[in-house]
Amino acid sequence: MLAHTVFFSLKDSSESAKQRLLEACRKYLTPHEGIISFACGTLAANLNRPVNDRDFDVALHILFRTQEDHDRYQEAPIHHRFIEENKENWKKVRVFDSVVEQAHSAKKG
Repeated sequence: MLAHTVFFSLKDSSESAKQRLLEACRKYLTPHEGIISFACGTLAANLNRPVNDRDFDVALHILFRTQEDHDRYQEAPIHHRFIEENKENWKKVRVFDSVVEQAHSAKKG
């Protein structure tokens, strides 16, 4: 599986701007074949430990079955439309892609 994680820092980081980007993520980035899991949200403001990277406003997390599914997503017209409609407010975008194993349940102890 491939985990595709994107962190957006916004020029306008108002709550309304964050909500607009979240709505666009849900509208344009969920209807793709091969997505196992989709989530998007905002910085957890109350988690401010020294190890927390706080240089983002909105995060996107997508788990794909295969790299091929991810590659088709990247080239899909609806993905390009998401970028075109939203990139004007992006100050910085960081993308982290990683190969992951099947998720396992945490042991209770």
